[in-house]
Order: sequence, then C-alpha cells, then structure tokens
Amino acid sequence: MPTVSNSSPVFNLACIERLNLLHEQFGDVWIPQAVEAELRNVPDRAVGRRIEQAQQAGWLKSRSATNATLVNLLTLELHLGEAEAIALALEMKADHVLIDERDGRALARQLGLRLTGVLGVLLRGKKMGRVQSIKSEIEALRMKAHFFIAPALQAAILTQVGE
Repeated sequence: MPTVSNSSPVFNLACIERLNLLHEQFGDVWIPQAVEAELRNVPDRAVGRRIEQAQQAGWLKSRSATNATLVNLLTLELHLGEAEAIALALEMKADHVLIDERDGRALARQLGLRLTGVLGVLLRGKKMGRVQSIKSEIEALRMKAHFFIAPALQAAILTQVGE
C-alpha cells in the first residue's frame, strides 16, 4: 500500500539528514504537486539537494490529486499542500499519510486515514535500531528545522523510549 506525505515530514527529516528513514520504513513515498512545489522552494540548498536526491533515486514520487472538488473543500480548513496530500491519500487508498500539523492530522483522522509524522518516523527508526537517541534527534529538529514540540509530548516520548 502506498504512503503519501505532506511537505513537513520530508522537509524536517531532510534538515536533520534522516530522509532515508522514510524510504526504509515506507518504500515509495508519494507527494502531491503542491507539496513538490513547496519542497522545490526550500531556501537551504543542502536540504533541497537531499530532497532532489530522493526524487532522483525514484522513491520520492510526485502525483497529482485528481479530485479538485475535495481539494477545494479541504483548503477551507487546511493549506493547499495538506489538502492535496489528504486528497491524494484517499485517492490512492494509502496505507499511511505523513502529516505533522495538528489541523491536518485531525482532518485526516476524521477521514479514516492512518497517520504518522516526523516523531513517529523517528520512533519507528529507534525500534529498528536506525536511531540511537530520540532526544538528540528532537534537538536537531529544533535547531535545524525550527520544529516545535510541546514539552509534555517530548517528555512522554522520551519516557516511552527510556531516555
């Protein structure tokens, strides 16, 4: 089953040089056109190159969401990239949709989609032995990607993994 991503998980993992975790965990990852456009305009060239390399390797793939009515409806609540990612996930009957933003996650959940985000990817990476320290990865996300995580959520995650 396919996996569809919004821009934030791809961008955030590329910032901390962990984009490979997506490929290892999900195989091919699909992004809709609005997400591809957002990722093409990443200001940090090194991050942009990592994303381009994933596309050139053939596992980060782009595809249009064809249900324009659904996309338009979703954009009443969400940004275009999130709306297209959710619409594409529904169209492809995706096994997972990767979204970090709260509103997008809530709406995807209401539509019955199976969700994960950058923190879930890191947790799976830890279980697979590919991530040594969740705490250091979260710190890297904060420093390099300006990622926000609520202190209570961070504490719960670190307790869960024994850090």
